[in-house]
Order: sequence, then C-alpha cells, then structure tokens
Amino acid sequence: MAVPLAFFGIFFAYPVAAIVTRGLRTDGRWRFGRIPEVVSDPAVVDVLWFTAWQAAASTALTLLIALPGAYVFARFAFPGKGLLRAVVTVPFVLPTVVVGSAFLALLGRGGLLDELWGVRLDTSVWAILLAHVFFNYAVVVRTVGGLWAQLDPRQEEAARMLGASRLSAWRRVTLPALAPAVAAAALMVFLFTFTSFGVVQILGGPHYATLEVAIYRETAQLLDLPTAAVLSLVQFAAVGGVLALHAWTVRRREGALRLVDPARTARRPQGPAQWALLGSVLAVAALLILTPLAVLVERSLNGPDGYGFDSYRALQSAADSGGTFFVAPLEAVGNSLRYAAVATVIALVVGGLAAAALTRRAGRLVRGFDALLMLPLGTSAVTVGFGFLIALDEPPLDLRASWMLVPLAQALVGVPFVVRTMLPVLRAVDHRLREAAAVLGASPLRVWREVDLPLVGRALAVAAGFAFAVSLGEFGATVFISRPDHPTLPVAVARFLGRAGELSYGQAMALSTILMLVCAASLVALERIRTDRSGEF
Repeated sequence: MAVPLAFFGIFFAYPVAAIVTRGLRTDGRWRFGRIPEVVSDPAVVDVLWFTAWQAAASTALTLLIALPGAYVFARFAFPGKGLLRAVVTVPFVLPTVVVGSAFLALLGRGGLLDELWGVRLDTSVWAILLAHVFFNYAVVVRTVGGLWAQLDPRQEEAARMLGASRLSAWRRVTLPALAPAVAAAALMVFLFTFTSFGVVQILGGPHYATLEVAIYRETAQLLDLPTAAVLSLVQFAAVGGVLALHAWTVRRREGALRLVDPARTARRPQGPAQWALLGSVLAVAALLILTPLAVLVERSLNGPDGYGFDSYRALQSAADSGGTFFVAPLEAVGNSLRYAAVATVIALVVGGLAAAALTRRAGRLVRGFDALLMLPLGTSAVTVGFGFLIALDEPPLDLRASWMLVPLAQALVGVPFVVRTMLPVLRAVDHRLREAAAVLGASPLRVWREVDLPLVGRALAVAAGFAFAVSLGEFGATVFISRPDHPTLPVAVARFLGRAGELSYGQAMALSTILMLVCAASLVALERIRTDRSGEF
C-alpha cells in the first residue's frame, strides 16, 4: 500500500487540497461561511439534483444495453470478434467534447435525424443519456466480460441438470459470481457520468449543467474560486458516499471462484435464440457505436467544396504556418502515444500493487484505501489541472516545465481502471493455491509470480488496454498542463473546436478521426496479446 498511498498523496491529495485552500482561505483567514451560502443556493441544488439523477439513469441504461454485449463477447466465438471489441472501446477514449460534437451532428439542428425525419434531440436529456451510453458501453463489456469469460460454465450447467431453468441458473449461479465485476463497472460508469463535462456542455446547452460544468464556469469563466472550491467539496462528499456504499455492498458478495481459460468458454452460437442474441447485440453496436463514429468521419470529409480531404490538408497547413495547432498531426500523434505509454506503465505498477493489497482483506483500513483509489474518477478534472499548476511549482516538486506532468495526470485516471479490472479476478483466486505454494517454500514474490500472475494475466492485459485508452483520450486535466508546443490529440481537437468557422470545425473533425483511428489501431494491437495459458489456468 505504500507506493499507491505515496502516489495519490503527492499527485492527487496535495494538488486538490492546494486549490481548495486557495479558494476558501484569503488574507490568512478561512472563509467557511461561504459553504452554507453556496449549498443553500437553489441553482446549486438544481445542479446537484440533475447531476445525481442523470448519472443514475445513465448507469442503469448503460448496464441494460451493455450486459448482453458482455455476454456475447465472453461466451460467443464469431469472425471479427477482436476487431469489434476494439471498435466498441474507441468511443471511451475519445475526448468528451468530440463525443458531444459527434452526437450534435447526429441529433442536433441539421444533423442526420433532422435531415431524414425532422427529429431533433439536442435540446432534450435523451441526447445526454445516449451519449453517455455510447461513451461507457465498453466499460461494462470489457470489465464484466473479462470476468465472465473466465467463469467455468459447468457450474451453471450443473444447476440446469438439477432442474433449474436457464434464467434461474443464471440468477443463482452466474449473477452472484459476476456481482463484483458488475458493481465495479456500474461504479465507474456512475462516476464518469456524475462528473460529465464535455457531453453536457455541448448537448445540454443552457438548460442542463452538472457539478463539473458548474465548477468549470466558476473557475475558468467567472474566476470565482471560493464558489468553485465549495462545489468541489460537495462533489467530494457525494462521491465519497457512493464509494462507501459500493465498498459495503461488494464486500458482502466476495468469494473464490473457479476460473478457466477463456478459450474454453467461447463457442459458436447454437440455435435460433443465440444467433438472435448475437444479431441484436451487433445491431445495437452498429446503431449506437458505429453510427456516431461514421458521422464523425463524414463531417471530416464534408468540406465547403464537397467531399474530399481538404480538412486533412488544412491540418498540415496550420502546422506549417505556425498557427493555433503549432505542430504537425503526426507529431501530436507521437506525443499522445508517448504520454499514454508512460501513463500506462505508471498505472499498472501503482494499480497492480493496490489491487494486490486489497486482496488481503485487512478490514476498514483497506476499504478506505479502496475508496481513495476511486476518488480521481469523481473529482473535477478542472480542480486537478489547476491544482497541478499551483502545487507542483516549487522544489523538489517543481514539475510545471517537465513533460512527466502529463502522464502523471493521466495515470491518476488510469489507476482506478487497473484496480477495478484486476480486483474481481484477484479476489476470485482460491487462496489455498497461494497457501500451498507457500508451504512448498515459495517466497511471497514467487507466489505472486507463479500463482497469481498466470491467473490474472488476461485481466492485466485488459487493464493495460483500459489504462492506455483512458490516457490517450484524457482531456480535462491535460488541457491545463500540456505544453503549447507538445499538445496531445485531444488538446489539439479542443483548440480547433474553440475557433469559429467551417474550416476549423472540419479540421477538428479530421483530427478527431485521426485520434479515433490511432485508438482503434492501438486497441487492435492489444487484443492480439496472448497470456501464458500453462498450468491450471
């Protein structure tokens, strides 16, 4: 626990405390009277209520739509499965401002639905909910599907032979085994939608605002740090309550499971029902995932003079002229890949140690540690970004001019995904295997290498993919701390979206398409990773 605690203490707690202190402490005195004044404001109450209920609705809708997909990816073998799994993960790594723009082009004025049927959803909450499902679909598919693929199907088959119906066997045998992974996925989706910024900012307009949007407005637009600090504390309190509830419910459902090679559990669909399920999941993926991505590509090719590559050529022209973009697209791609690779290594080390510590069941201390690891997902990225600039500016932590600042901020968001992906599998490992290895003379390190690592190898690969994808698309904190001459792709996209004109919009869509293709290529490469399948696993 020492390394994760030090990492979060230095690069999360310290910067956040610095920015909150800057807002609530002026002239050497604390201004706590500002807290009840802000909290009692009817406008703030409305924002908090909307933030909570839209996050709950988005989480429920995502689970409803994505759980069948998790089953299909876990249990069915079909051509193009690896490619499709990479494609459904692409939306999650896109910057939220790009997701909002894609859905605006699909659902807004002059969008695809408006042109075909005269239907607009950009002024309704449904656009926000659908965008959140689009963004978080892969979280459920990969987190739940990763464990589902390793559950021994013979346990459910045994229940069927004893007279249980298919639904009853699933509800009594499989669902309890999946409960930790489902809870982990639901928690991540809730935290991401609770702190939603770009999607709500673009699709919600003046009608809807989350706490994250309110914090951004108070900080960046109104320069009201005291109000922003109070709103950040409200967000901390709400996220802390959710994490405490999650820790309590998951602890009541833990248990050792029999894990098997995923290759043994995936089979070709058999019978009309299974083929219908596969077809429906593919249809949902096409409508929900591929359609917005296709609209994104279409907008990048649709220029003032018709379809072509004018927007892509304009990207290079902007770089050559020393404009807002500063660097060529390929250089931005290289920046993003380097930062994401370093952030992934940091996230795997910190998250892997944290997940190993959390399997020791050390009571309230470990449960509190578990909640601490999830706080970055429920913290305003604006607060973290400004906190980095304010706190990490003096020796020995003067990192404002260092390139490491970006991957450190990205790793903060990647660590929770590593922990939540690896923890259900680590806790499912039979502790008697570790005890047997220890009795035979293996050291704790060798026990981990010989017992745990082969069993969780696939989960480790999934965790690496998640951490890399999240780092590649991280925008909220990176936009404040990245150097102007070394932008990442999401930062460059935001620069173009912030400029007026049809050409700038086309350049933003072109750069978003490049980001999408880079993410897809990276995820396809990760899908080809194969773990050691020797031994019991």
